[in-house]
Amino acid sequence: MHTGPARSVGTPLTALALVVAVFALVLGGAGAAFAHAGLSGSDPADGAVLKAAPQYVTLTFTESVSFSEDSLRVLSPQNERVNPRPARHVDGKDNTARVELSGKLPQGTYTVAWRVVSADGHPISGAFVFSNGKPSETAAVVATGSPDDTAVGRLYGVLRYLAYSGLALLVGAAAFVLVCWPEAATVRPVRRLLVLGWVALTASTVALLLLRGPYETAGQLTSAFDPAQLGRTLTGRPGGALVARLVLLAAAAVSLRWVARRTADRTGLGGRLRWAGALFASALAVTWAAAEHASAGIQVALAVPVAVLHLLAMGVWLGGLITLLLLLRRRGSDGQEIPASAIGRFSALAFNAVAVLVATGVYQSWRQVGSWEALSTTSYGKTLLVKIAAVVLVLCAASFSRRWTARLGHEASPATATAALMPAVSAPERVRVAQGVGAPTPAAGQEPGGAAEAPAGDEPGDTAEAPRFEADAYRRGLRRMVTAEAVLGVVVLVVTTVLTGTQPSRAAGERVAVASAAEPQAQVVTVPFDMGTANHQGTVQITLTPGRVGENTVEAVVYTPDGGLATVPELRLSLTQDALGIGPLDAKLKNLKGYWAAYDLRLPMPGVWTLNITVRTTDIDQVTVRDTVRITSLPG
Repeated sequence: MHTGPARSVGTPLTALALVVAVFALVLGGAGAAFAHAGLSGSDPADGAVLKAAPQYVTLTFTESVSFSEDSLRVLSPQNERVNPRPARHVDGKDNTARVELSGKLPQGTYTVAWRVVSADGHPISGAFVFSNGKPSETAAVVATGSPDDTAVGRLYGVLRYLAYSGLALLVGAAAFVLVCWPEAATVRPVRRLLVLGWVALTASTVALLLLRGPYETAGQLTSAFDPAQLGRTLTGRPGGALVARLVLLAAAAVSLRWVARRTADRTGLGGRLRWAGALFASALAVTWAAAEHASAGIQVALAVPVAVLHLLAMGVWLGGLITLLLLLRRRGSDGQEIPASAIGRFSALAFNAVAVLVATGVYQSWRQVGSWEALSTTSYGKTLLVKIAAVVLVLCAASFSRRWTARLGHEASPATATAALMPAVSAPERVRVAQGVGAPTPAAGQEPGGAAEAPAGDEPGDTAEAPRFEADAYRRGLRRMVTAEAVLGVVVLVVTTVLTGTQPSRAAGERVAVASAAEPQAQVVTVPFDMGTANHQGTVQITLTPGRVGENTVEAVVYTPDGGLATVPELRLSLTQDALGIGPLDAKLKNLKGYWAAYDLRLPMPGVWTLNITVRTTDIDQVTVRDTVRITSLPG
């Protein structure tokens, strides 16, 4: 069973056009939503100066969170912990966390460090400060950087790659055997591929279960075998999903052995086994969907089955491609090759899988991104663009693969039809064609005409050899395109795994929107400077948002004398507070192609700060100018 050449060429292009149209519809009209928790507020607020010591510190998030005993720490100016008891939810609200403080707190600036796990299973962390009475210098040390930027976090990420790879191999190879070519179950490389997928998925799942506790709490690798931490993991949703996956894999091991025995006994594979395999693969995919992005945010009831379909389509397509590649490269001693009909069946199956991938991917992109702007301004959006580019390349490679498949199928069909139309007396001719040019001479008793024409005539030999030669050429072309498609598929798998560990754009946008609602007006400072040529004086505009104690966003734009934008090779900004001897604090501006910016400048004290701005106008010329800005605190 195969598709015709006209459809094989046009369908991928049509699917691509549909993808573009659907993206325009869903991304253009999406609204705000929640996913992958972010901090939406705190009491006391970040940078607040209080007249009296608070009794509690309360954090509010954009979605439900879970936490351990050390998830919230309040540190004094001397870096001593002042919350004797662990955090708890406030009035049963799953999106809150509160810790009770010690009875009497001395005056000074306190640091609140937090690390919680969002509903989709990913840890998030952060810190902020507040002051009791009046601000002071603080010795509190808080870890910075990404929650995943630890030894455990990096290892956990590698294991997630391995788990996805194992799923693809296991599901794809099984689907190829059950749907496309049952005889492949007797081929040793295919059996090894099934075992490799099962082993990779099982080993990675066990390791993920052990590392889940240290991953959530930023603990050490040696704490993976801590019974208390492992027990806490087993009671959580991510841990429960991993345990369910192990149970399914144990059942799969028994089933695979049973299938192997039935194949060895030539019993065959029936329709019931196909349905059982589909049910098992779906249950396996649910262990991902129920504990990651699909399980939190909007439309969870729809998002979970869509995520299951997305995973299954990925496994059928990518794992099936690798299985097909092994069979195309196989040169067994028995000379058995994968028939063109099996390749045609996989071509149809792969096309359907890619269609499901595109459709479910469009929905997931809309759900997690939410706007066109987020595609270029958030990490999730930029990673998604890379995935879209890889998928487009996959569609192009798939169109060429389907062309080769159609040619191979059409090459096999005429030979079959010719054999069917031959009369019964021409049986020796059929034997001669199957054996090729070097076939033995006919046995005694055959008609003299048949015996004489076989070795002497060139045309029958040419007729037998030409289709074989063309079929081999088609197989080689198909093998090359399947290799390219499989490599691109691995790239898509890697990018997909990165996306599952990245904060969705909707959550980032929601967090920014909630935080900016309470922020005061930005502080804007415009400073003139000499551009190094006669009568050429430019200006640099520095904008600090919100311009208060705590974390600030800094944007710097350089203007020419006539008011146009100027491009400079380097721009540096540092801040000092001379009255208290604080600084210089490097803003670490980054060139964003038209302006310079930094999004994590933390100012610990209110008051008048001095801006030290260094502008390099050429490779050898630079100038440093100064101005001041007043940083404020929000009222307590």
